[in-house]
Amino acid sequence: MKPSLAVLLSCSLLSSLLLGACSWLPSRARDEAEAAAAAQVAAARQPAPRTVAADGTPLVRVDGVEIEKVPFQAGVSSTTVERLARQRECVGGLGAGLISAPGPVEIYRMACDNGKVFMARCELRQCKAM
Repeated sequence: MKPSLAVLLSCSLLSSLLLGACSWLPSRARDEAEAAAAAQVAAARQPAPRTVAADGTPLVRVDGVEIEKVPFQAGVSSTTVERLARQRECVGGLGAGLISAPGPVEIYRMACDNGKVFMARCELRQCKAM
């Protein structure tokens, strides 16, 4: 075999190998299509946003963030907080409700008749207005 023919055949074989290897490379369009399909599947799996709370009252959303409604729960220092609230001209509603976990430090909230909210922090039953 002539040297020029051997070089030509080797170049032809090399180019066919390189072109064949290109089919193994990932396609950008295929990756984008697979990512879009995966996003659609993930969006379909998400539950619909809730419109009512557990007690049946409508939920309030601010800038797409759901406002959590804390159910009324009386605490050890509810009476003390109600007394503090009355001193600051806050009366009415259900009274002072515990909004934190029961423990040595508790946070209470009371809705006033005038539309304001009175909050107090009690540490070992020693309460102060917030």
